[in-house]
Amino acid sequence: MINARTSLEADLRKALESQQFQLYYQIQVDGAHRPFGAEALIRWLHPERGLVSPAQFIPLAEESGLILPIGQWILETACAQLKIWQQHALTRDLILAVNISAVQFHQADFVGQVLSLVQRHGITPTRLKLEITESLLLKNIENAIATMIALKDIGVHFSLDDFGTGYSSLQYLKRLPISQVKIDQSFIRDIATDISDKAIVRAIIAMAHSLNLDVIAEGVETEEQRQILLNKSCTHFQGYLFSKPIPIAQFEALLRQRHNR
Repeated sequence: MINARTSLEADLRKALESQQFQLYYQIQVDGAHRPFGAEALIRWLHPERGLVSPAQFIPLAEESGLILPIGQWILETACAQLKIWQQHALTRDLILAVNISAVQFHQADFVGQVLSLVQRHGITPTRLKLEITESLLLKNIENAIATMIALKDIGVHFSLDDFGTGYSSLQYLKRLPISQVKIDQSFIRDIATDISDKAIVRAIIAMAHSLNLDVIAEGVETEEQRQILLNKSCTHFQGYLFSKPIPIAQFEALLRQRHNR
């Protein structure tokens, strides 16, 4: 087991040097099926192992400290992609969501890193959305809020990911400069049959709206789930019903196909 882990860690270091990582993009749509953005998701295309799941390598990257250079690469690649999108009518209004790890977020110079990327790539900062989890905030809530405010001031948006699965304190939630909460897919999976999931989702949506926050549901796989969410006033969706995460060329082909309908 230790050997397998050591071997994977060595491969992970090599992956950074030899550019084995790719960003895949999962479309996000509104209530009328119009694309308004995407989530950027890392994929590792290993020369021997093939496609390695993030569930396998992200925890190891976090434990080994490799999450910092990997996270930097993700942000860099996402900003470069936003720059390309800005130059085309079909994609210039898209918002790109990027997951940020706790280690990355709590770096002393994180605000400076993001600002530097925004300036270097010449992107509109309002098109960049950073997804953070509730557990990330618990480490040092005051510093976290200060970091978020500094980035919000330049136009960067924040989405609270996996909402409802962690320790949701309304006390800090109302102080967070977030623009969106993302309902975790664990509540969406059985929403058509589970009364508790229905009630939790209804409560999350009502609470978010009362705080003037946008709500997006992830893991939407069926039209029935979408319809239930729509009836509960959730109008932004992400999930296999619309598309799985796909490489950039396929993603842009999907956008053109939807545009030409």
